[in-house]
Amino acid sequence: MDKSKKIVITYGTFDLFHIGHLNLLEKMKNLGDYLIVGVSTDEFNAQKSKKTIINFEDRLRIVQGLKCVDLVIPETCWEQKQVDIKKYNVSVFGMGNDWEGHFDNLNQFCKVVYLPRTEGISSTKIKQSLNILDKTHVEKLKNALDTISSIVERFD
Repeated sequence: MDKSKKIVITYGTFDLFHIGHLNLLEKMKNLGDYLIVGVSTDEFNAQKSKKTIINFEDRLRIVQGLKCVDLVIPETCWEQKQVDIKKYNVSVFGMGNDWEGHFDNLNQFCKVVYLPRTEGISSTKIKQSLNILDKTHVEKLKNALDTISSIVERFD
């Protein structure tokens, strides 16, 4: 990696890519000259008890397609961050402020920053709103409609 460039690195799952992801990555890019993004693999997410909707290969391609991102790498474990900081001569490690304090130990290798997230949006919120479409909720709705229908029939 070019030693004259200020290298920034961040990591994430980037499931159900939304405007909050884009805002965060653009802010990260503004911290330096070159942005590296580690995208969590499906296997690593499973270790973190996270289930994604979009598979790793597709999430990787989405992030690679962003003009603010210079390099995308797979994230396979927690320990990788320290290795990547050294490998890529990183100046700034950045994460969303929901991770505040979790990576302060990396300050010995580079500057650590926590940036504000976009208010009102997250992949978790999107997934929760989609729960109404899952099989259990559809079955509950069907049962409720059956109950309402039987009540209406009594008045006919």
